[in-house]
Amino acid sequence: MPAKFEVTKIKSGQYIFCLLASNGKVILTGESFTKKNDVFRQIESIKKHSANNANFQRITSGSEGSFFVIKDTNGDVIGKSKIYLSTAGMEKGIASVMANAPRAEVFDWVVENNRNHCRNSG
Repeated sequence: MPAKFEVTKIKSGQYIFCLLASNGKVILTGESFTKKNDVFRQIESIKKHSANNANFQRITSGSEGSFFVIKDTNGDVIGKSKIYLSTAGMEKGIASVMANAPRAEVFDWVVENNRNHCRNSG
């Protein structure tokens, strides 16, 4: 299965996205928006900025693990990873986002059906 972005509506009525790796695991999520079009704009921004390693900020939380965020050219966070137990795992997550996000398809589960992998994010 190729990597893909999924857009869904969460319990609060807002819209979010997640990026799934080719193994089906969530590797990146975004903030929630009241307008679905704002989520699509955020996905396009991630596609644009994910090709540059300099746009990734690596964050280590001591014993709690590591995660990364991706930022746009203004320095605003546009996506956040899950928590990784190791720095090596986090680096693999970054490499996966860099390799897959620019060409990942976008699935709008709000329109297509009610099944998605982002459901637990809200």
